[in-house]
Amino acid sequence: MTSLANQFLVAMPALDDSYFGRSVIYICEHDDEGAMGLVINKSTEIAVNTVLLEMHITDEDVDTEATVALDDINVMSGGPVHTDRGFILHNGDKKWSSSLKLDDQINVTTSKDILENLATKAGPEKYLMTLGYAGWTAGQLEQELADNTWLTIDADPDLIFDTPIEDRWEKAVQKLGINVEQLTAFSGHA
Repeated sequence: MTSLANQFLVAMPALDDSYFGRSVIYICEHDDEGAMGLVINKSTEIAVNTVLLEMHITDEDVDTEATVALDDINVMSGGPVHTDRGFILHNGDKKWSSSLKLDDQINVTTSKDILENLATKAGPEKYLMTLGYAGWTAGQLEQELADNTWLTIDADPDLIFDTPIEDRWEKAVQKLGINVEQLTAFSGHA
């Protein structure tokens, strides 16, 4: 089995599931036991600052301009599993209490200490906050790939951190060098 960790799953146009339709998922882990990923293009109506306030996170060193900016950044719906759990995809080499380096430019952190620093100079330069995750049991993702549900491409930090949310699916498809209109739900086997 080839691991799909540090890859994007890009939903085929025929996937009209209300949750995963036109989704782009960053795969954090994939092994014989299953897979775990974060949807990076489904925004919620919840601002990052709202999450911090609800968790009673305040800091005397908070940059006032950064705090205002956190009102303009929405939390992503990372997936339908454990929607009460938060994940921060971020850049930088700083290690937090619970960080996992996924590649040279992408880390995932689940500890509260990163939240306490999002509005300070100590926080990551670029990040994406999600609530929930997408999960697959052993063999489930492989079957979905065989069923032509997903396309895969190498993960691109620019797509995660610098591309507008509403453009991420189309940009991911473009990275494949495919015209969206040419995609079909049918797969052939020789």
